Amino acid sequence: MAIEELQHRVAVVTGAASGLGSALAQRFAAEGMRLVLADVETAPLESLVDRLTAEGVEAIGVPTDVTDPDAVDALARVTVDRFGTAHVVCNNAGVGGHHYPTWEAPLAYWQWVLSVSVWGVVHGVRSFLPILLAQNEGHVVNTASVGGLVPVPYSAPYAAAKHAVVGLSGSLHGELAAMDTAVRVSVLCPGAMATGFTTSDRNWPSLLGDPPPEAVDPSARAAHAVIVDLVNAGGAASPFADRVVDAIRNDQFMILSDDDAPTVRTAFESAIGAPFRS
Repeated sequence: MAIEELQHRVAVVTGAASGLGSALAQRFAAEGMRLVLADVETAPLESLVDRLTAEGVEAIGVPTDVTDPDAVDALARVTVDRFGTAHVVCNNAGVGGHHYPTWEAPLAYWQWVLSVSVWGVVHGVRSFLPILLAQNEGHVVNTASVGGLVPVPYSAPYAAAKHAVVGLSGSLHGELAAMDTAVRVSVLCPGAMATGFTTSDRNWPSLLGDPPPEAVDPSARAAHAVIVDLVNAGGAASPFADRVVDAIRNDQFMILSDDDAPTVRTAFESAIGAPFRS
Protein backbone atom coordinates (compact mmCIF):
# COMPACT_ATOMS: atom_id res chain seq x y z
CA MET A 1 0.00 0.00 0.00
CA ALA A 2 1.43 3.35 -1.03
CA ILE A 3 1.92 6.16 1.46
CA GLU A 4 -0.43 8.76 0.06
CA GLU A 5 -0.38 11.23 2.96
CA LEU A 6 3.10 12.48 3.81
CA GLN A 7 2.28 15.27 6.23
CA HIS A 8 3.71 14.63 9.71
CA ARG A 9 5.48 11.48 8.47
CA VAL A 10 9.22 11.08 9.05
CA ALA A 11 11.74 11.14 6.20
CA VAL A 12 15.41 10.21 6.48
CA VAL A 13 17.78 11.42 3.75
CA THR A 14 21.47 10.59 3.48
CA GLY A 15 23.74 12.79 1.41
CA ALA A 16 21.31 15.54 2.32
CA ALA A 17 23.62 18.55 2.51
CA SER A 18 23.77 19.28 -1.22
CA GLY A 19 22.49 18.41 -4.66
CA LEU A 20 19.70 15.88 -4.93
CA GLY A 21 19.71 15.20 -1.18
CA SER A 22 19.06 18.85 -0.42
CA ALA A 23 16.31 18.94 -3.04
CA LEU A 24 14.67 15.89 -1.47
CA ALA A 25 14.84 17.48 1.97
CA GLN A 26 13.20 20.65 0.74
CA ARG A 27 10.52 18.75 -1.18
CA PHE A 28 9.67 16.60 1.83
CA ALA A 29 9.57 19.74 3.96
CA ALA A 30 7.03 21.23 1.56
CA GLU A 31 4.88 18.15 2.21
CA GLY A 32 4.95 18.85 5.94
CA MET A 33 7.19 15.91 6.79
CA ARG A 34 9.55 15.74 9.74
CA LEU A 35 13.14 15.32 8.63
CA VAL A 36 16.28 13.51 9.69
CA LEU A 37 19.08 14.73 7.43
CA ALA A 38 22.47 13.01 7.29
CA ASP A 39 25.74 13.87 5.60
CA VAL A 40 29.51 13.80 6.16
CA GLU A 41 29.70 17.52 5.36
CA THR A 42 28.75 19.07 8.67
CA ALA A 43 28.79 22.78 7.77
CA PRO A 44 26.38 22.63 4.81
CA LEU A 45 24.27 20.11 6.72
CA GLU A 46 23.92 22.51 9.64
CA SER A 47 23.14 25.36 7.25
CA LEU A 48 20.35 23.39 5.58
CA VAL A 49 18.83 22.34 8.89
CA ASP A 50 19.00 25.91 10.20
CA ARG A 51 17.27 27.20 7.08
CA LEU A 52 14.51 24.60 7.27
CA THR A 53 13.88 25.00 10.98
CA ALA A 54 13.69 28.78 10.50
CA GLU A 55 10.82 28.04 8.11
CA GLY A 56 9.03 26.02 10.77
CA VAL A 57 10.11 22.56 9.60
CA GLU A 58 10.83 19.90 12.22
CA ALA A 59 14.30 18.84 11.13
CA ILE A 60 17.49 17.54 12.69
CA GLY A 61 20.91 17.03 11.19
CA VAL A 62 22.97 13.95 12.02
CA PRO A 63 26.57 13.89 10.73
CA THR A 64 26.89 10.39 9.32
CA ASP A 65 29.47 8.43 7.39
CA VAL A 66 27.35 5.91 5.50
CA THR A 67 30.38 3.67 4.92
CA ASP A 68 30.30 2.86 8.64
CA PRO A 69 27.49 0.42 9.58
CA ASP A 70 27.64 1.50 13.22
CA ALA A 71 27.13 5.12 12.18
CA VAL A 72 24.06 4.21 10.12
CA ASP A 73 22.71 2.12 13.01
CA ALA A 74 23.21 5.21 15.21
CA LEU A 75 21.32 7.30 12.63
CA ALA A 76 18.39 4.90 12.90
CA ARG A 77 18.47 5.09 16.72
CA VAL A 78 18.53 8.89 16.66
CA THR A 79 15.59 8.87 14.27
CA VAL A 80 13.51 6.63 16.52
CA ASP A 81 14.56 8.46 19.67
CA ARG A 82 13.56 11.83 18.22
CA PHE A 83 10.49 11.02 16.13
CA GLY A 84 9.44 7.52 17.21
CA THR A 85 9.87 5.91 13.79
CA ALA A 86 10.67 6.49 10.11
CA HIS A 87 8.39 6.28 7.09
CA VAL A 88 10.50 7.29 4.07
CA VAL A 89 14.20 6.40 3.91
CA CYS A 90 16.27 7.83 1.06
CA ASN A 91 19.63 6.10 0.71
CA ASN A 92 20.96 8.91 -1.42
CA ALA A 93 24.64 9.42 -0.54
CA GLY A 94 26.96 8.78 -3.45
CA VAL A 95 30.33 9.86 -4.87
CA GLY A 96 32.26 9.72 -8.12
CA GLY A 97 33.60 12.24 -10.57
CA HIS A 98 36.76 10.60 -11.95
CA HIS A 99 37.17 8.75 -15.25
CA TYR A 100 39.77 6.14 -16.15
CA PRO A 101 40.17 3.07 -18.31
CA THR A 102 38.78 0.30 -16.11
CA TRP A 103 42.18 -1.35 -15.57
CA GLU A 104 43.80 1.96 -14.57
CA ALA A 105 41.29 3.21 -11.98
CA PRO A 106 43.15 3.47 -8.64
CA LEU A 107 42.13 0.83 -6.12
CA ALA A 108 41.55 3.54 -3.51
CA TYR A 109 39.04 5.16 -5.87
CA TRP A 110 37.26 1.84 -6.38
CA GLN A 111 37.14 1.39 -2.61
CA TRP A 112 35.77 4.88 -1.99
CA VAL A 113 33.03 4.77 -4.64
CA LEU A 114 31.84 1.30 -3.70
CA SER A 115 31.97 1.95 0.05
CA VAL A 116 29.80 5.07 -0.22
CA SER A 117 27.52 4.32 -3.15
CA VAL A 118 26.95 0.59 -2.56
CA TRP A 119 27.73 -0.14 1.07
CA GLY A 120 25.99 3.07 2.11
CA VAL A 121 22.78 1.74 0.55
CA VAL A 122 23.32 -1.72 2.07
CA HIS A 123 23.78 -0.19 5.52
CA GLY A 124 20.71 2.00 5.10
CA VAL A 125 18.54 -0.97 4.14
CA ARG A 126 19.86 -3.13 6.98
CA SER A 127 19.42 -0.41 9.61
CA PHE A 128 16.02 0.93 8.61
CA LEU A 129 14.05 -1.80 6.86
CA PRO A 130 13.37 -3.73 10.09
CA ILE A 131 11.75 -0.56 11.49
CA LEU A 132 9.51 -0.21 8.44
CA LEU A 133 8.62 -3.92 8.39
CA ALA A 134 7.76 -3.92 12.09
CA GLN A 135 5.21 -1.17 11.57
CA ASN A 136 4.07 -2.59 8.19
CA GLU A 137 4.45 0.79 6.53
CA GLY A 138 7.19 2.68 4.78
CA HIS A 139 9.05 3.38 1.58
CA VAL A 140 12.75 3.04 0.76
CA VAL A 141 14.20 5.13 -2.07
CA ASN A 142 17.67 4.09 -3.26
CA THR A 143 19.51 6.56 -5.47
CA ALA A 144 21.22 4.92 -8.44
CA SER A 145 21.66 6.63 -11.82
CA VAL A 146 20.77 6.18 -15.44
CA GLY A 147 24.42 5.08 -15.47
CA GLY A 148 23.23 2.04 -13.53
CA LEU A 149 21.15 0.96 -16.52
CA VAL A 150 23.27 1.79 -19.56
CA PRO A 151 27.00 1.44 -20.35
CA VAL A 152 29.22 4.31 -19.18
CA PRO A 153 32.77 3.96 -20.60
CA TYR A 154 35.66 5.20 -18.44
CA SER A 155 33.42 5.14 -15.37
CA ALA A 156 33.69 1.53 -14.21
CA PRO A 157 33.68 2.16 -10.43
CA TYR A 158 30.69 4.50 -10.68
CA ALA A 159 28.83 2.31 -13.18
CA ALA A 160 29.49 -0.81 -11.11
CA ALA A 161 28.20 0.93 -7.99
CA LYS A 162 25.04 2.20 -9.63
CA HIS A 163 24.32 -1.12 -11.34
CA ALA A 164 24.69 -2.71 -7.91
CA VAL A 165 22.15 -0.31 -6.41
CA VAL A 166 19.68 -1.10 -9.20
CA GLY A 167 20.22 -4.83 -8.68
CA LEU A 168 19.90 -4.59 -4.91
CA SER A 169 16.70 -2.58 -5.28
CA GLY A 170 15.25 -5.05 -7.76
CA SER A 171 15.94 -7.93 -5.41
CA LEU A 172 14.36 -6.06 -2.52
CA HIS A 173 11.35 -5.20 -4.69
CA GLY A 174 10.75 -8.88 -5.39
CA GLU A 175 11.19 -9.85 -1.75
CA LEU A 176 8.73 -7.25 -0.52
CA ALA A 177 6.24 -8.27 -3.21
CA ALA A 178 6.40 -11.83 -1.90
CA MET A 179 5.61 -10.71 1.64
CA ASP A 180 2.40 -9.58 3.25
CA THR A 181 3.74 -6.09 3.82
CA ALA A 182 2.91 -2.54 2.85
CA VAL A 183 6.59 -1.58 2.73
CA ARG A 184 7.77 -0.55 -0.74
CA VAL A 185 11.01 0.33 -2.52
CA SER A 186 11.89 2.61 -5.41
CA VAL A 187 15.15 3.08 -7.27
CA LEU A 188 15.90 6.58 -8.53
CA CYS A 189 17.90 6.73 -11.78
CA PRO A 190 18.48 10.39 -12.64
CA GLY A 191 20.39 11.66 -15.61
CA ALA A 192 22.62 14.74 -15.58
CA MET A 193 21.81 17.28 -12.87
CA ALA A 194 23.54 20.47 -11.81
CA THR A 195 25.05 19.09 -8.59
CA GLY A 196 28.44 18.85 -6.92
CA PHE A 197 29.05 15.37 -8.32
CA THR A 198 32.22 16.34 -10.17
CA THR A 199 33.71 17.85 -7.00
CA SER A 200 33.12 14.80 -4.81
CA ASP A 201 36.79 14.79 -3.85
CA ARG A 202 35.96 17.45 -1.25
CA ASN A 203 34.83 14.49 0.87
CA TRP A 204 37.74 12.18 0.07
CA PRO A 205 38.59 10.24 3.28
CA SER A 206 42.12 10.82 4.51
CA LEU A 207 42.48 7.17 5.51
CA LEU A 208 42.67 6.32 1.79
CA GLY A 209 45.68 8.59 1.26
CA ASP A 210 45.81 11.34 -1.34
CA PRO A 211 42.80 11.99 -3.60
CA PRO A 212 42.95 10.13 -6.92
CA PRO A 213 44.91 11.78 -9.76
CA GLU A 214 43.37 12.81 -13.03
CA ALA A 215 43.57 10.24 -15.80
CA VAL A 216 46.49 10.22 -18.23
CA ASP A 217 44.60 8.38 -20.97
CA PRO A 218 43.35 10.99 -23.50
CA SER A 219 40.05 9.24 -24.12
CA ALA A 220 39.35 9.09 -20.39
CA ARG A 221 40.19 12.78 -20.05
CA ALA A 222 37.83 13.55 -22.93
CA ALA A 223 35.09 11.50 -21.26
CA HIS A 224 35.65 13.41 -18.04
CA ALA A 225 35.29 16.74 -19.88
CA VAL A 226 32.02 15.58 -21.42
CA ILE A 227 30.61 14.55 -18.04
CA VAL A 228 31.66 17.83 -16.44
CA ASP A 229 29.91 19.73 -19.24
CA LEU A 230 26.78 17.59 -18.86
CA VAL A 231 26.65 18.16 -15.11
CA ASN A 232 27.29 21.89 -15.43
CA ALA A 233 24.55 22.15 -18.06
CA GLY A 234 22.20 19.80 -16.21
CA GLY A 235 18.86 20.84 -14.87
CA ALA A 236 17.95 21.41 -11.24
CA ALA A 237 17.56 18.46 -8.91
CA SER A 238 14.12 19.59 -7.76
CA PRO A 239 12.15 17.91 -10.60
CA PHE A 240 13.60 14.56 -9.52
CA ALA A 241 12.57 15.28 -5.94
CA ASP A 242 9.06 15.85 -7.28
CA ARG A 243 9.24 12.49 -9.06
CA VAL A 244 10.28 10.79 -5.84
CA VAL A 245 7.21 12.11 -4.03
CA ASP A 246 5.01 10.96 -6.91
CA ALA A 247 6.65 7.51 -6.85
CA ILE A 248 6.02 7.12 -3.13
CA ARG A 249 2.38 8.04 -3.56
CA ASN A 250 1.87 5.87 -6.64
CA ASP A 251 3.90 2.81 -5.60
CA GLN A 252 6.30 3.23 -8.54
CA PHE A 253 9.46 1.14 -8.54
CA MET A 254 11.76 2.82 -11.05
CA ILE A 255 12.06 6.60 -11.25
CA LEU A 256 13.40 7.95 -14.55
CA SER A 257 13.26 11.21 -16.42
CA ASP A 258 11.05 11.38 -19.49
CA ASP A 259 14.15 11.77 -21.68
CA ASP A 260 15.86 8.68 -20.29
CA ALA A 261 12.86 6.39 -19.96
CA PRO A 262 12.49 5.23 -23.61
CA THR A 263 16.06 3.95 -23.82
CA VAL A 264 16.03 1.80 -20.71
CA ARG A 265 12.44 1.00 -19.85
CA THR A 266 11.76 -2.09 -21.96
CA ALA A 267 15.07 -3.85 -21.32
CA PHE A 268 14.98 -3.43 -17.57
CA GLU A 269 11.30 -4.25 -17.27
CA SER A 270 11.81 -7.54 -19.05
CA ALA A 271 14.79 -8.35 -16.84
CA ILE A 272 13.12 -7.69 -13.50
CA GLY A 273 9.73 -9.05 -14.48
CA ALA A 274 7.91 -6.21 -12.74
CA PRO A 275 5.76 -3.61 -14.46
CA PHE A 276 6.72 0.05 -14.31
CA ARG A 277 4.21 2.53 -13.02
CA SER A 278 4.73 6.06 -14.28
